[in-house]
Amino acid sequence: MNLYDTQAQFITRRHFLRRCQVGLGSLALGSLMGRAGAASPLDPRTPRAAGKVKNVIYLHMAGSPPQLDLFDYKPKLNELNMKPCPKEFIEGRRLPFIKGHPKLLGSPHTFRQHGQNGQWISNMYPTLPTMADELTFVKSMYTDQFNHAPAQMLLYTGSPRNGAASMGSWITYGLGSENANLPGFVVLISSGTDPSGGKSLWGSGYLPSVFQGVQCRSTGDPILYVSNPKGMSRDVRRRSLDALRKLNEQEYREIGDPETLTRINQFELAYRMQISVPEVMDIGRETPATLEQYGAQPGKASFANNCLLARRLVEQGVRYVQLFDWGWDFHGTGASNDLVKELPRKCASNDKSVTALLRDLKQRGLLDETLVVWGGEFGRTAMNEERNGSKFLGRDHHPDCFTVWMAGGGLRHGTTYGETDELGYTVAKDPVHVHDLQATILHLLGIDPFTFSYRYQGLDQRLIGPEETPRIIDGILA
Repeated sequence: MNLYDTQAQFITRRHFLRRCQVGLGSLALGSLMGRAGAASPLDPRTPRAAGKVKNVIYLHMAGSPPQLDLFDYKPKLNELNMKPCPKEFIEGRRLPFIKGHPKLLGSPHTFRQHGQNGQWISNMYPTLPTMADELTFVKSMYTDQFNHAPAQMLLYTGSPRNGAASMGSWITYGLGSENANLPGFVVLISSGTDPSGGKSLWGSGYLPSVFQGVQCRSTGDPILYVSNPKGMSRDVRRRSLDALRKLNEQEYREIGDPETLTRINQFELAYRMQISVPEVMDIGRETPATLEQYGAQPGKASFANNCLLARRLVEQGVRYVQLFDWGWDFHGTGASNDLVKELPRKCASNDKSVTALLRDLKQRGLLDETLVVWGGEFGRTAMNEERNGSKFLGRDHHPDCFTVWMAGGGLRHGTTYGETDELGYTVAKDPVHVHDLQATILHLLGIDPFTFSYRYQGLDQRLIGPEETPRIIDGILA
C-alpha cells in the first residue's frame, strides 16, 4: 500500500466519524488529556500486589568490577597464586583475551568478615563494612554474554541486541512516577564516558518514548536545552506550548499516533522541569556535613555527586535512578587498569559515596522503600590475563559467575546467597541468571514479572525474556 492509499484511508475514516459527530481520536484524547490537570502516562499507578519498595537506585560499575578482589573471598585461590590453572578451565573454551595456558591469580588484597553474619569484604572497601548488616550479597550471578555492550544490554533490556526496552522504562511504564514535575526515570553518568551499551541502556525500545530515561548532568544545565532560548520569557514559552499543544491535539484526532500524546506530555514535562530540575539537582543546598560525607563537590561531575543526586531524586519521588560509573575494566594491560595500582584508587571514592548513600537513605527513612543495587555486567576470571606479557595484574571477562549486592526494603539483610567454587571460577550453589535478578526487582516493586508484558510484533514482550526459566530469588526475600 502506498502513501496515497494510506492517506485516503484516513480521510475516508475521518469523514465518516465527522458525520457521526464523534471521533475515536477525540474520545481517546478527551479521556487522556481532557480532565482537569491533564492526565499523563507517568501518573503514579498502584501495582496489583503490594510492593516492598517504591523506588530503585541502580549503581552500575561499567566494565565489571573484579569480584574476587572485592567480595568473593577465595583462600584456596590465594594458596595457588601463579600456579597454572586447571585444564578444564580452558579446554574447549574461548576466552576474550587470555591466550595459552594462564596462571591462577590470588587477590593482592586482604579480606575480613564484618557484621553479625560475617560478610566477607576486602580492604578495598574500608567504610562499607559499617553497613554490612544492611547488605544482601548474591555471589552466584551469571550471564550469557562476555562482551561489555551485549552483556549490559542483556542486564538492562533483557536482550543482548538493540531494540528492547530498558528496565527503568519498564518500571515507569508499569508504575508511573510520584512527581509530575520530574522525569520518572533519570540517568547519571560519571568518569567521563557513557557505558559500552550506550543510550540503548536507558531507551524505551518498543514502549512509548515517554518512558525512556532522561540523562541529567551534574555540571552546567542539568538537562540540555531545558532552559529558555535567549530572548524568550517563561510567559512566551507558555503561550508557544499552548499553540503547539492545539496543533498536536488536532494531529492526534486525525492520525491517532500515540507518539503524538508522548510529544504533548514531553513538552509539558520540560516546561515544569525548568523550575523543578535546577532545584533538585543543586547539591549546593545540602549541608557541608552531608557534602563531606559523600565526598561531593558542587559544580563538579563525579560519582560522589551522582550518589547524592540519587538520594535527592528518590526523595522527590523519581521512580528509577540509574548511575553508570565507567572505569572498572581491570585487564592489567597497564598501570591504568592494574589491580594493585588502580583498583584502590577507583574503590576509594566508590566506597565513601556508596556508604554515604546507604547511611543517608536509612537516616531519612528512605531505605525501607528504596531498592539499591550495586554490580557490573559480568565477572572477572580467576586467572591472570597477562596480555602480551604484561607485568601488571588483571583479570579477563568472565560470564560464568559474578557478584552483586542489594540493600533496601523486602530483603533479608546481612546475608549471602549462592556461592562459587573454591577457585571462584564457576557457580557451585544457587545459580542466579540476570533474568532472575530482573524478575526479583520487578517483584519487589509489586509487579508480576511473568505477566508484565507489552504487545509488539505479535508477541507479548517481557523484560525477563520469552523463556519460562526465569524465577524470583526467594532466598534473598524477607
